Formats: sequence, structure tokens, C-alpha cells
Amino acid sequence: MRIDAHQHYWKVSRGDYGWMSPDMTVLYRDYQPADLEPLLKANGIDRTVVVQAAPTVAETEYLLDLADRHESSAKVVGWLDMESDDFAKELDRLARRPKFAGIRPMIQDLPDDAWMLRPAVLKNLAVLADRGFTFDFLIHPRHLDYALEVVRRVPGLRCVVDHIAKPDIKRGVLDPWRDGIARLAEHPNVYCKLSGMVTEADHDKWTSDDLRPFARHAVACFGYERIMFGSDWPVCLLAATYDQVVAACRDILADDLTPEREKAVFGGNAARFYGIE
Repeated sequence: MRIDAHQHYWKVSRGDYGWMSPDMTVLYRDYQPADLEPLLKANGIDRTVVVQAAPTVAETEYLLDLADRHESSAKVVGWLDMESDDFAKELDRLARRPKFAGIRPMIQDLPDDAWMLRPAVLKNLAVLADRGFTFDFLIHPRHLDYALEVVRRVPGLRCVVDHIAKPDIKRGVLDPWRDGIARLAEHPNVYCKLSGMVTEADHDKWTSDDLRPFARHAVACFGYERIMFGSDWPVCLLAATYDQVVAACRDILADDLTPEREKAVFGGNAARFYGIE
């Protein structure tokens, strides 16, 4: 089973995508399973992990309803208010939905870089870990030290770094991202998605060589056992087609991508992490 571990669906008229505006021409339209499924088929991808794009429970429920109707959507990573006194109650409610996998707060957009270390957040992260659900880190390099502290304080948390933590690929800035991601990778419960790289590069003239030093460092740190492919479709369309994203990932890994490693990166690791059968 081949899995795309990171993609989105949205319906603009819902009105809860605060980051979206009409000037985002390619993104300012609805994206639904009917748009993606032909691309999955063309690339031999069987299932996907659908990830939230709005900080609302309503959008999470919308995505779960979509996933219930489409076999290609294996799991949903949603959103909950991690500072709410009702977090555990709401988590248990969402847990009744069989395709619910875990949550992703939009940390990159929050004004407080240390938000994830607030007492209420840490308390609810422990609840998440105790219930066995996953946590996606949507972060920039400046957040890596805080993410490391989270992992130290909530050792049972199964977590994954989205978009290799969004290093500055466009300018080729490896440090201090390089050291921060390496320290985070020392914890075996932390995984990493090879996703979102093309949109951190030059949208008009990126090549696989621009992405390579960043992706290869992530692979060196996490190993082929904790790396997973994600397209970040349709956000990737700002810089590349779905086919180009898949091809770039394969090209970057080509030197040592054995059949066993390919199965892990393009499916096995995501299946194990998110509990996809």
C-alpha cells in the first residue's frame, strides 16, 4: 500500500481558512477528492492522510465526513483547542470516528513561539499521548528547541515534523535548522515528513538539487524507518504539480532507495505511524 502522508481538502465557502485570500489564485478554489484521486492513480498511490487547514473543530468534522465517503482518505489529522478544559472530552468524541488519527495545531501561525510549552498545552499533550493519538508539528526552525522540550516532557507522545520544519530552502540556509532537526531526531518516537519542500524553495525555478541537502539531512537523521512522503497538495501547486513533487522525492532518494526503503517511505512508515490498515 502506497500512502501520501500529507494532503489537504477544503471548501472556500466554509469561511474558516483565515490564511486564505483571493490573491492566492491557485489555492483560492475548492479542492476535493475528485480533484486528487486521478493524480493518486497516475502515481500509484492508494491512500492518503488528510490534514487540517483551518483551526476549527468544524473543519475537522467536515474532513472526517469527506473521508467516510472516500476510501482513498485513510486517516484525518484534525484540530482541537489545546488550551481548553474540555480537550479530553472533545478528543474522546472525535475518537469515535474510525478515521480520526490525531491533531495538528497551526503552531507556525501563533504569535507565541513557546506556546507549546504552556501548562495547559503540555497537560493536554499528555492526554493525547495517553489515548494513543498522533501529533503533527507544523513549525519553523525557530520552534525546534521548543518542540524538543515538548518531546522531553511528554515522552510517550507519537509525533511527526511536517515539511521537515520548513527550513529556508530558497536561500539555502541549513543552519541552525540542521542541528535542531538532528537533536529532535534522537528521540525514536519522532517521525518526519518529506513534504512541503517545493514551497520553501524558489517557486519559479527550484530543482531537486535545491531540495536535496535538506531532504538528505532529514533522512540521515531520522533514517528510512521514520521518514514518510507527503505531497502537501494542493499547497504544492504554488510551485509544482503533484507529479513533479513525487518525482522530486524519488530523485532525491534515488542513490540509496532500495525496494524495501521505497516501501517504507511511500507507505509503510505512514501506515505504522497513523495506524492505517
